[in-house]
Order: sequence, then C-alpha cells, then structure tokens
Amino acid sequence: MDISQLLNDINDFVWGPIMLALLVGTGIFLTIRLKFLPWKNLCWYAIKLIFRKKSKHEGDISPFQSLMTALSATVGTGNIVGVATAMVLGGPGAIIWMWISAAFGLSTKYAESVLAVKYRETNSVGEMAGGPMYAMKNGIGGPIGRLMATLFAFFAVCASFGIGNMTQANSIAAALNTSFEIPTAVTGAVIMVCALAILMRGIRSIGKVSSIIVPAMAAFYLVVTLIVIAVNFENVPSGLMTMISMAFSTEAVAGGVGGSIVANMLTAMRWGVARGVFSNEAGLGSAPIAAAAAQTDHASRQGYVNMTGTFFDTMIICMLTALAIASSGMLGAVDLETGKLVSGAQLTILAFSSVFGEWAKLIVSISLALFAFSTILGWEYYGEKSLEYLVSNRKVIYFYRAFFSCITFIGATQTLDVVWNFSDTMNGLMAIPNLLCLLILNKDIANECFHYQEVVVEREKLGEDVDYDGDLNGSTR
Repeated sequence: MDISQLLNDINDFVWGPIMLALLVGTGIFLTIRLKFLPWKNLCWYAIKLIFRKKSKHEGDISPFQSLMTALSATVGTGNIVGVATAMVLGGPGAIIWMWISAAFGLSTKYAESVLAVKYRETNSVGEMAGGPMYAMKNGIGGPIGRLMATLFAFFAVCASFGIGNMTQANSIAAALNTSFEIPTAVTGAVIMVCALAILMRGIRSIGKVSSIIVPAMAAFYLVVTLIVIAVNFENVPSGLMTMISMAFSTEAVAGGVGGSIVANMLTAMRWGVARGVFSNEAGLGSAPIAAAAAQTDHASRQGYVNMTGTFFDTMIICMLTALAIASSGMLGAVDLETGKLVSGAQLTILAFSSVFGEWAKLIVSISLALFAFSTILGWEYYGEKSLEYLVSNRKVIYFYRAFFSCITFIGATQTLDVVWNFSDTMNGLMAIPNLLCLLILNKDIANECFHYQEVVVEREKLGEDVDYDGDLNGSTR
C-alpha cells in the first residue's frame, strides 16, 4: 500500500468525529466549569500579565520568555500554510471553526498550563520538568496515571519530529525552492546548522532567541497582512459572509470568494479544528511544557499568560491570514500546470501578490522561514522534556538535540502530504491522554482558578501588587 494513502487513512480515523467532539467538548466543559473566567480575564488581565515586571521565583526562564517559547512553537506554518490548506480542503468556513475551537481552546490552554506548573518537578541538573506527563503521574497517580504519562510522552516525542520538525523544514524548503529556486538540500543544511547552534545550549538559549524572533516576526507579518486587507477591503464583507455561510451549511456549496471550492459543514469543521489545533496546539499538551519552565508564583498566573498564545496565534494571526486570502480573490485559483487548486504557501503568496506583486514571494518566504524555524526551536524543547520523562540519561538528551537538528534536513526533502498527515496523526494521539487528564483533574484546575481569582485577581483589580512568597500554594504578601 502507498505510504501516503496509509497515513491518510490513519489520519482520517484519528481525526474523526470522536476526536473533534473530545477536543471542542473539553474546551466547552472547562469554559463552563471555570465559570467563563478565562474569557472574562483575557483582555483586561491576561494580556497585561505578559508585560508584568519580572519576579524572582522558582523556574528556568521568565514568564515572558516562557510565552515566547510556546508562541515560537505555535506561530509557525499553521498560520500561513495551515490556514491556506484549511480554506482549500475545508472551504472558507473552516476558518470559522478554527476561531470557534480557539475560543474554547483558551480554557483548555489555561487548564493545561495550570496543571503543568502545579505538578512540575526539578530534574537532575536543576531545571524545571513539567507538562501533562507530570500532571498524569503526580495528579492522577497510580498505574493508570503512569501509563497515560508514558503514552503521552512517547507520542510527544514522535510528534516533535512531525509538527515541530519535518513539517516546518518542509514548508521552508518548499517556499524557498518555489520562490527563488533554492535547492531543498541547501535549505535543509542551513536549517540544520542553525538549529544545532541554538538547541545544544538548552532552554535558556531557546528562550532568549524566541523572545527576540517571535515579537519581531509577528509584528512584521501583522503589518503586511493588514496592508493586504486594507487594500482589498471592499471584498472583506463578502469574504466574511462566505466564511460564515459555508461554516454552517449542511449542503455542499461553491462560489463567491471560494471560487471552485466545494465543502459542507462537516468538512469545514474537520479541517478547521484540525488545522486550528495544529496552529495553536490547545489540547495537545505541548505548550504547558514551556509553561512549567516559567518563573512564577502561582500556577494560575502562568496559566493566564500562556493562554494568550491561543488568542494571538489563531484568533488574530490566522484570522488575518484568512481575510487576506479571502479578500484577494485568489481562493479557488487553479495551477495551470497541474490542474489542481493552489494551496499552502503558494496560495498565501498569490493573495499577497494582489498588493505587493513580485515582492509577495519575498515577504511570505521570509515570514514562513522565521515562523517555521522558531517552531523547530520550541518543539525541540517539548520533545526533549518528553524524552527526559521516559529516559533520565543526560547523554540521551544531548543525542536527541543533535539528532533532532539533523532530522530537519530529511524533512526539508520529503513530500508535503506525507509530512502533514504524519503530523496530524501524532497530534491526535498525544491529545487523547492529555484531554482525558484535563477532564479527570478538572477539580484541581477549578480550585486553582477560583483561589487565584479570589486571592489575587480581585485584589489586583483594586490596584494592589499581589505576589506569592515563592510557594505556589503559600500565602500572599
């Protein structure tokens, strides 16, 4: 059997109706369970926490660097390639489902991060070790908790080579080869060398690089995307209407900004949720691994900080990319050479070319390269910490860093379909134990949330500077 078809069949099974229901359902449940506090505290409180002055608490990196590390892993090809792919395979309506899943994903990301900090440990070299596997081991406990932790860690290591490595390198190489005819082998070699130089120095190196690259690349991409939307603004209302109508249509429809795109609600939901999770990773359990490394005084505080990653990634950047594509009139364009619909990075380039002309290749290629490379850095840390849970030998960890960097070369030369399907499958497999953990430990999450709301948030509303004295469950001062 063709390996691409086999992976596609497995992927369709993993991302079937049950997974979609589990992902969105968990987010809905947690949002209600937490009395909508993640939504209520998003704009006025959570976003302000990002810029809060540093506090010297237990941890490896600052809360801001932790968020940037998490964002470096989430703001990647999903924002450029994933959005375009979702709009072609699932229709424009897929973006609405990306947005809906992200809205409930705020609570999921908050909950994951709370558990990661609450149950984190200190490893043999004095670094923080946390994430869903430690929440499962220390929170759920017993044979079931340890089994779930082992499965999650194993799937996360596998996923790190897909979503966080091969897919990213593949997207960079494909974009540079198509736009500038740079050989994929050359691109792969450059990525490999740069990754080695940063990753071999560990989380502090990743945190420093991410805190510089992520804000800069996000600001650059947002500016050029807003320019495209502004120039084509007359098409934005019809683009939004088409997205909404196709998101909830039970019958296959086509036309409008969708051109020859045909999709129904189930298709839009399937691709919207899958690509949304690929982009913001809410429910996967990956971002909490970075949250566990943060210097913080309360699990809930870092939960709110990391939650904003989903907001910035999907609810802003992905949505703006979708509006740029929809308003450009390029969705549904057909490649004259292959006769297939233009998708992925090439569709985004076409959309940007409606305003920037030939410069669009350079803009999208630079954005894609920076986004994808930062994702490689963030996901190496996720895979490393997951491997550390399975194997405590530090020599194995250093070997993983080197091997992970070398795999980027292989990813740069593989076909896109195989890489994307492998990534989607690994995402689904690691999400299952993580979502079950969130549901089982929902009482722990709620207690942390309500306690923090009462003791810290309500007092900070009154202008007090509330801080814990270094104990996550200690008294305030």
